[in-house]
Amino acid sequence: MTFINRRAGRVLLIDAAERTLLLHGTDPARADQRWWFTPGGGLAEGETPAQGAARELLEETGLRADPAELGEPVHHETAEFSYDNRQYRQKQDFFLLRVDEWQVDTAGFDPEEQRTILGHRWWSADEIDASTEQIFPIGLADLVRRCAPVQSP
Repeated sequence: MTFINRRAGRVLLIDAAERTLLLHGTDPARADQRWWFTPGGGLAEGETPAQGAARELLEETGLRADPAELGEPVHHETAEFSYDNRQYRQKQDFFLLRVDEWQVDTAGFDPEEQRTILGHRWWSADEIDASTEQIFPIGLADLVRRCAPVQSP
């Protein structure tokens, strides 16, 4: 099997209610496949993971974040997946960003995102654990608990 290798920057966006924003997506080649995932995506030529994560966050949610504000990655992983009849091996860095609240604005979606991102939702770690839906990255609830422990009031 031949993989397309790429890098990605992703954001664990967590609000004051300790919920994580996830996007709901589908595969254009397999419309019956649905999953939830963190904002972010592949890096453009010359981008650092933080720059790519900040750009994708703006495109997918309308939230502008300075790449420096994202700090260092809180998690790294390599994911292998199929999308639109192509196989990917994606090395991805995850950054943590906290907001009091955010109203998602999808006006920045590119045509591919308009076709394949079906919606969004804020999830608690317990809701992620209890869900039977596909949620990526695998083990997201534990990752959130480890990287973004609940803040005291």
